[in-house]
Amino acid sequence: MNETNTGPFTINRRRFVRATAAVGGMVTAAPLLAGCAADERAEGTVTVNLTINGDKRGVAVDNRTSLLDLLRERTELTGTKKGCNQGACGACTVLLGGRRVNSCLTLAVMCEGAEVTTIEGLADGDRLHPLQQAFIDHDAFQCGYCTSGQILSGVACITEGHTGSPAEIREWMSGNICRCGAYTNIVTAIAQTAAQA
Repeated sequence: MNETNTGPFTINRRRFVRATAAVGGMVTAAPLLAGCAADERAEGTVTVNLTINGDKRGVAVDNRTSLLDLLRERTELTGTKKGCNQGACGACTVLLGGRRVNSCLTLAVMCEGAEVTTIEGLADGDRLHPLQQAFIDHDAFQCGYCTSGQILSGVACITEGHTGSPAEIREWMSGNICRCGAYTNIVTAIAQTAAQA
């Protein structure tokens, strides 16, 4: 519909879109510009003190940051993988105080004073953890994306004493998904490591 009256108070679709874009741009830009001049530490930022793979660290994070994002983005320990980011696949499994947790579902601020072990902390220098070596020996990985979570869950499974049979291992490892389907080899690697422990 064409409007012949183009006075300052006449609204057509083109004017409406331009005005909306201009107002939206101002609303978006204002906090960004204000943030440039203000202190970079936003309200809600806290320093979390924790021990990661034996090293004590104080890491400043937003209070909504997951342990997974703290590890990957703030400490550059990228061995812990972000899979589903919903706690369903187990790719982000780490040991928190010796217990396995999905780091994507764990808030970093809940880990104050905790001890965290990631895949980077399992080996002793150049000497692999026995389960890491067993994964290699039994070809327990293909693409490797889930491997760090599988290994840390496997370490916990052994420590918890849930390795009495292949069925028991499968049950206690069921929170870790391998899209390549290397489950048989994973179970074999865990069983062998448990037998040698």
